[in-house]
Amino acid sequence: MLGVTDLPTYLAGLILIILLPGPNSLYVLSVAARRGVRAGYRAAAGVFCGDAVLMVLSAAGVASLLKATPLLFAVVKYAGAGYLTWLAIGMLRAAWGMWRARAARSADQPLGDGGAGGADAATAGPPDERPYRRALVISLLNPKAILFFISFFVQFVDPGYAHPALSFVVLGALATLCSFLYLTALIFGGTRLAAQFRRRKRLSAGATTAAGALFLGFAAKLTLSSAG
Repeated sequence: MLGVTDLPTYLAGLILIILLPGPNSLYVLSVAARRGVRAGYRAAAGVFCGDAVLMVLSAAGVASLLKATPLLFAVVKYAGAGYLTWLAIGMLRAAWGMWRARAARSADQPLGDGGAGGADAATAGPPDERPYRRALVISLLNPKAILFFISFFVQFVDPGYAHPALSFVVLGALATLCSFLYLTALIFGGTRLAAQFRRRKRLSAGATTAAGALFLGFAAKLTLSSAG
């Protein structure tokens, strides 16, 4: 079909890959939990646009350039790792503030005072946060994603097909559709988590701490990665 071979295998592999946790999906979940459905979809739109750019770059041969130019790969890799580290530090600082606020309320407020307003403020995130732009940057500063797209997609493109660009479009559209369905599930799951965060300060601080630690892990993994 349009130069795409073994479509069932492609879809099965695509679903498994999308379900693996990564910085993109974790950030979308975090935004939805803190700021609601609309903000979650803004972050998801950033992911979609970033992935679309990576797919185009991969089809244009940029992945081969990164493989052939270790210095260029290293520059992109460390820029991406640095950005993820910066995000992680911000999350951990926010979590520390939540733990301190919770301890202060426990000492100063009588039992039974839920302090819902403070919880809302803690989970809302920084007022200047731009989910679309941040998600877009997270997606773009990931050279391994470019290499993945080219190495995975090329296995399902018929080399004898006259219009290989069309095959890449089909494969990319299917990848975007699967990603949209998965991120939609995360977004609506995140809004349900938000209700728990507003009621339970410890849960909110713990989840933010875990997210920050995961982002540090993503940064370390990207730093240690290679183009091969």
